[in-house]
Amino acid sequence: MAAPQNPTERAELAQALRTAVRGEVDLGATARALTTMDASNYRRVPIGVVAPRDADDVAAALAVCRAHGVPVVPRGGGTSIAGQATGTGIVLDLTRHLRKIVELDPVARTAVVQPGVILDELRTAAAPHGLTFGPDPSTHSRCTLGGMIGNNSCGAHSVAWGTTADNTHALTVARYGGDTLRLARGTAPEALTGLPGPTGLTGLPELIRANLALLRTRFPELPRRISGYALDALLPERGTDLARAFCGSEGTLGVVTEATVRLVEAPAARALAVLGYADEAAAAEAAPGLLPHHPLTVEGMAADLVREPAGLPRGGAWLFAETGGATPAEARAHAERILRAADALDGTVVTDPAGQRALWRIREDAAGTATRMPDGTEAWPGWEDCAVPPARLGPYLRDFRALLAEHGLRGTPYGHFGDGCIHVRIDFDLLSPPGVARFRRFSEELADLVVAHGGSLSGEHGDGQARAELLPRMYGDELVALFARFKDIWDPDGGMNPGILARPARLDDNLRFEVLPKRPVDVEFGYPHDGGDFSAAVRRCVGVAKCRTAEPAGTGVMCPSFRATGEEAHSTRGRARLLHEMLAGDAGDARKAGDTGETGFTGDTAGVITGGWRSTEVRDALDLCLSCKGCRTDCPVGVDMATYKAEFLHHHYRRRLRPASHYTMGRLPAWLRLAAPFTPALNALARVRLLAALAKRLAGIAPEREIPVLARETFTRWLNRRWGKGTFIFSNDEVAMVWPDTFTEHLSPGVGRAAVRVLEAAGRHSIPAGRGLCCGLTYVSTGQLGKARKVMRRTLDRLGGTLGAPLVVLEPSCAATLRTDLPELLLDDPRSAELASSVRTLAQYLEEYAPDWQPPRLDRPVVGQTHCHQHAVLGDAAERRLRERAGLTGELSGGCCGLAGNFGFERGHWDVSVACAEETLLPSVRAAEPGTETLADGFSCRTQLEQLGGVRARHLAELLAEGLGEGAGEGTE
Repeated sequence: MAAPQNPTERAELAQALRTAVRGEVDLGATARALTTMDASNYRRVPIGVVAPRDADDVAAALAVCRAHGVPVVPRGGGTSIAGQATGTGIVLDLTRHLRKIVELDPVARTAVVQPGVILDELRTAAAPHGLTFGPDPSTHSRCTLGGMIGNNSCGAHSVAWGTTADNTHALTVARYGGDTLRLARGTAPEALTGLPGPTGLTGLPELIRANLALLRTRFPELPRRISGYALDALLPERGTDLARAFCGSEGTLGVVTEATVRLVEAPAARALAVLGYADEAAAAEAAPGLLPHHPLTVEGMAADLVREPAGLPRGGAWLFAETGGATPAEARAHAERILRAADALDGTVVTDPAGQRALWRIREDAAGTATRMPDGTEAWPGWEDCAVPPARLGPYLRDFRALLAEHGLRGTPYGHFGDGCIHVRIDFDLLSPPGVARFRRFSEELADLVVAHGGSLSGEHGDGQARAELLPRMYGDELVALFARFKDIWDPDGGMNPGILARPARLDDNLRFEVLPKRPVDVEFGYPHDGGDFSAAVRRCVGVAKCRTAEPAGTGVMCPSFRATGEEAHSTRGRARLLHEMLAGDAGDARKAGDTGETGFTGDTAGVITGGWRSTEVRDALDLCLSCKGCRTDCPVGVDMATYKAEFLHHHYRRRLRPASHYTMGRLPAWLRLAAPFTPALNALARVRLLAALAKRLAGIAPEREIPVLARETFTRWLNRRWGKGTFIFSNDEVAMVWPDTFTEHLSPGVGRAAVRVLEAAGRHSIPAGRGLCCGLTYVSTGQLGKARKVMRRTLDRLGGTLGAPLVVLEPSCAATLRTDLPELLLDDPRSAELASSVRTLAQYLEEYAPDWQPPRLDRPVVGQTHCHQHAVLGDAAERRLRERAGLTGELSGGCCGLAGNFGFERGHWDVSVACAEETLLPSVRAAEPGTETLADGFSCRTQLEQLGGVRARHLAELLAEGLGEGAGEGTE
C-alpha cells in the first residue's frame, strides 16, 4: 500500500481528513517525529497524526484513509516493545480524547471504557468498590486499555487474574473503511457475514470449519502464549469468542472504539514474600512450586539487574511472591506460608506498603534500567518477552545463557517466572552491519530454542516487527498462512498496520539507529556516561514513557511540563524523539550534500526534522522544558533533558540574536553585581508600576511576575563585616566555607546568615568561599555555554588553594550545577571534578563534619517541596534525617514548583508555571493545618509560593536558626 508521494496528494489527504474528522489532524513535522518510534528498536515514519474525538471520528478517519489508500496504525501510550505502535500512514492517537470510563458496574464487576483510558485511571475508579483490572504491565501509569487489548498485555498478576484477553467481555471495533462490528463471546461469525456494504466478516465461518484440526493441534498450551492470532478462540468448544480472537491483533484488524472488561476483587491487604536463590535458574525452577499456594504474583530477577540490593535477602536471584488477604494479618500469614514452603537460601516478608513499593519499583523500572549494562554498555529489546511452560523455565534459562555466551552477548533476564515469561535486554550492536547480522542470527537461533522448550516467541508484548517474521518456526507455514487469510477477511485492502503480524517486515529492517550520525557530533558538554557522544545520549530514551504519567511518582519530579500540557512534545520522551529526528535529518542532509567526512554524518535521508540545530520544532518543544533535571533521576535510563536543552540552545542561537531573557536573566549574576551599589534606588523604581512594566517588557519577563526585591546588604559583605575582613584565625578543622551563590548573595542573604548561625552552633566558623564566584547556572540554563565555561574556569582559578575543601552550598540549583554541569562542561580540567566532589548541602555538611551536633527541637509539622535539582542530583536523605532529629514532621511533596529559575519568569511561560505549582505544591500548602511551617530550600520555590500563594516559605537553615533563639531575619531590609 503506497502512501501519498507528493505535496499535492498529502494536501488533499489532509483536507479530506479535516473535513471528515472533528478531532485534530496534524501532518506537520513535529507530530510525525513524535510518532516515528515506540519503545522498540524500530522506526517507521508516518504521514501524519489524527486525534479522533469519538467513535464516529475513528470511523470517518478510517473511511478517508481507505479512500486515499493510506495505511492506518492505532496508537495508545506508544510503549509497545516490538514495533507495532509505529506506522507509515496515519497514526490514530487514541489518548487525547477517547479517555472516558463510560460505565463502571460494581455489581456485575464490569467496566465500559474507551480505548485511550489509562490503566491506572480505571484502577483508581474501581478501587472505591474494592475492585481492580487484573492485568497490570509495568507501564500501568501510562499504558492504555486499547493498547493492552491490541497487545494482549498481562503484567505481574497474570498468575492470579490472567491476560487482557481473559478479562475482555466485548469489543466495539471499527474496520478499515469505517464499518463497525460488535464482538463478544458466543457471537457466531455467521452473524457478522452477509451484512450490507462492506460490513461483516464474510469467509470467517468457512475458514474455521475447514481448519478445525489445525486449530486444535498447533497452538501450544501455556499461560503466556501471545504470538500470532488467537484463532483457537474461535473453536466451537471454546465458545467462538470473537473478542478474545481480536485481542493481541496489534492493530492489524481494526480499531477498538469501546471495550467491556471484567473487574476482579482487589485484596484489602497485601504482603510480599521475597525469596533469595543462588541464581536465576534456581529461582526459575522454584517458581512453579509456589503456584499451588495461590499467590497473586511470582516475579523473578537476578542480581545483575539490581544495582543496589538494599532490602533484599541473600542470594544471586530473587522471587517476589505477593499475597492478598482481607486483613494485613491474613496477607502476612499467607506470605509466611509461602516463605516456609519455599526452598530458598534466604527470605523475608515485607508488609510495609512503602517497603513493598520500593521493591516493586526496582522491578517496574527494569525495562529502562536493563537498557544499560553495569559497565554502561547499551542493551536493547528484541527478545523482550518470550515464554515457555513454567516447569521448563529453569532449563530454558540455562540454555538461553549458553546461547548468549556463544554469540558473545550479555543480557539480564527478569520477569514473570510464575508464568514462564522472561523479559531481557541484550547488548546487541545495532549500529553496524556486522552487529545487525549477529542480531538476526541470534534471533533465529533463539526462536528455535524457545520452540524446542515448547514456548511462545511472545509472552506478553506481541510479535510486532521483532518476532513476526519468525512465526513459521513456532507455528509452521500452514498455520501462518491461515493467519494471513484471517487478516485478509478483516482487512481485504491491507490498510491496517501493514508489515505487522501477517506478511511481516524483516526483523532487521526499519531499525531506528540506522538514520543516526555514524560518528560523534561536535558538542559542548562532555557526556561522560555516553562516551562523549550526543547521539548515544539521545538514544538513551527507549520509549518506556515513565515521563508521561499524570502525576509524579511519590516524591518524583519528571515530567512537569507534560503534566501541565498533556502534550507528547512536552514530555521527556517527546523531546528525545524530536532530537533523534533532528540528528537523523542532519545525517540525511549531510549525505545528500556528499559530506560524510567533517561532520561524521552518514545514513538515510528520511529524518523528519530538518535544519539541524536551527530546528524550530525542537526549539519550541524544549521551550517548555523547565530544566528541572527530574528526568536525570526519575527516568529509568537517566535521560538528562536539561543538559540536552542547554546543548541545543547553545547551537541554536550561536552567532544569532537571542531572546531578551537570555541577556537579562541568563546573565543575572553579572547584572546583580553591578546593581548592588544602587539597591535602594532600584527597589524604589521597581515599585513604580509603569517603570516595572517597561522593565519587564524589555527584559523578557512575564507581565504577571513581580520583580524580586534586592537585598540592601549582600551576604558576603555581612559575613566579612561579622568577622572583620581578612582577619580569620580559625584552624582548618573549625572552618566551614560557605558558597556565596547569586541568590543567597543578592536576593536572600537571610538564608546565608541563618546558615552561619547554625554552623556556629555546630562548632564550625563560616567564611565565604571567595569573591566573584559563580557556578554558571543561569548561563547553562539559557544555553550560553561558551560564557558558562569562562565563568566556571574563572571560579576554579579564584578558589586557588582552597579547591577541594568542603563547600557548603545553600541554593540547591547551584549545588547541582557544581556537581554535574561544571565537570561535564570542563571535562578536560581535573580541577572541575575536585570542585564537584567538594560540594555539600548544609545537612550533608553537618552530618559529615559535625555528626554529634544536636539540632534544636522544633517539634512542629512542615509542608513544602524538595527542590527538583536536589531530588535529581544531590538527594535529600541528609535533609530528611536532619528534619527528623529536629522534630520536623511531615513529608515534602514531589513535582516542581514551576518557577525553575528563569523559566517561570520568562514571557510566555506563566500558564505552565502556575499549572506546575498547582499540581502538588500549592494544594499541599493550602491543606496544611495551622502552625505548619512551609519549607523550601530553593529561592525559586520560595518566590513561587510567595507570588502565587501569599505564603512565606523558609530554608531549613532559617528554621534551625530560629530554634537556636537567633532569628535569621528577612535579608532584604
